[in-house]
Amino acid sequence: VRFAEGLTPLAVEVDGFGHAAGLRCSHADGSEVVLPARAVLVAAGTQPNTVLAREDGRIRLDGRYFQAVNDEGAPRRPIRALSKPEHADVLMHRTEEGRFVSFFGDLHPSFFGNVVKAMGSAKRGYPVVSRVLAQAPQRGIDGAALIARCQDELAVTVHAVNRLTPTIVEVVLRAPAQARAFAPGQFFRLQNYEMLAPRVADGTVLAMEGLAMTGAWTDPGRGLVSVIALEMGGSSDLCAMLRPGERVVLMGPTGTPTEIHADATVALVGGGLGNAVLFSIGAALRAAGSRVLYFAGYKALRDRYKVEEIERAADVIIWCCDEAPGFVPGRPQDRNFVGNIVEAMAAYASGQLGDPAIPLAEVAHIVAIGSDRMMAAVGAARHGVLAPHLRADHTAIGSINSPMQCMMKEVCAQCLQPQIDPATGARTVVFSCFNQDQALDRVDFPALAERLRQNGVQEKLTAQWIDRALRHLNARPALAAE
Repeated sequence: VRFAEGLTPLAVEVDGFGHAAGLRCSHADGSEVVLPARAVLVAAGTQPNTVLAREDGRIRLDGRYFQAVNDEGAPRRPIRALSKPEHADVLMHRTEEGRFVSFFGDLHPSFFGNVVKAMGSAKRGYPVVSRVLAQAPQRGIDGAALIARCQDELAVTVHAVNRLTPTIVEVVLRAPAQARAFAPGQFFRLQNYEMLAPRVADGTVLAMEGLAMTGAWTDPGRGLVSVIALEMGGSSDLCAMLRPGERVVLMGPTGTPTEIHADATVALVGGGLGNAVLFSIGAALRAAGSRVLYFAGYKALRDRYKVEEIERAADVIIWCCDEAPGFVPGRPQDRNFVGNIVEAMAAYASGQLGDPAIPLAEVAHIVAIGSDRMMAAVGAARHGVLAPHLRADHTAIGSINSPMQCMMKEVCAQCLQPQIDPATGARTVVFSCFNQDQALDRVDFPALAERLRQNGVQEKLTAQWIDRALRHLNARPALAAE
């Protein structure tokens, strides 16, 4: 390990294949140097994550950190960067009922920096937590009943696995707490437990990586959550192997809910798996009094699923398919189009599909969810072929699913997505897992395409290995479990 002092990274140089070739840096005197590199690792997470304060609204900040408080809830100012302060001020919020929220490790101005300090914060802080718990008024809580309730509410099990198309699987989970918390547009992080994962004779454990999963629908009364996965090889193929009753991990719902406009005219533009996200969004829009014009696009006739749910989510549907003869509409106001989704929108707006029940010119908001190429095409067409048919003041967003890892909102930085201000050209970076709904005119789609391809080699190798493991597993079913 060597330290190069006084250098400021400017850019990653790439070769003809788009792979890292070097890191360009500047000296304090303004000169530049390129450090040869085939891999560039970025250490992120040096900023304390205070998303909770923004989302909760009651928790206060003290500069970059949460505001510390004493036992009465009065503000305290911990000593900065001292890992052994005289007083461990680890309380950051006191509710009206006398309950506290505490904070440790990198979130704390005294204990940030490394794992040892984080462990020290727990050692110094647990007496404070124990003290305020002992002082809290007794509410007659039955500890055993509380634990049983937590097990029932938070332990997630597979309810059913339904194959919707040859490449799309729906996993229905019993997750009461998540079902109540879900809002349209949010998503989940799903994975199985390694202890329960199938094993094959060569020692391969079919454990999933954390998968970002579309939240299709929920049934809070029954405590059910539906997530839908596209089998692209690798971990997504393992969703079909989940068994009813199996314990799994379901984190979320995460992400920011889609803005539901009331008493407006909204166009939903869905491509393939993106249509699963729009079920709940369309239903919420209609419940809020909005009219919904839905363009539902698919590559092949076999790719369509949940037709009744889409019909409930829209006043008018234009079914688009690249494969002839297309779909037969099930309602008199709906239409069929053979071709891509931008062509379908233009044909509908110009009257080629008949008199439009909801003119495209009345649309105030567009929500596009699908592949990066589809969303980029819709975004560009709004200023081209579709411009004569759209209101000048309409808004348009896309659900930007850049590569994700932790999905915990501004933590690991794997989901970073660049944006470009269309007026000034200024570049900024946002966390897609915090808010995947982003203005189509600001998204840097070429950068998104590069990000989605960056792990292509590893993903293809993983997919081939899992396919091999599944063939081996199916040939010798007795080895499917220990």
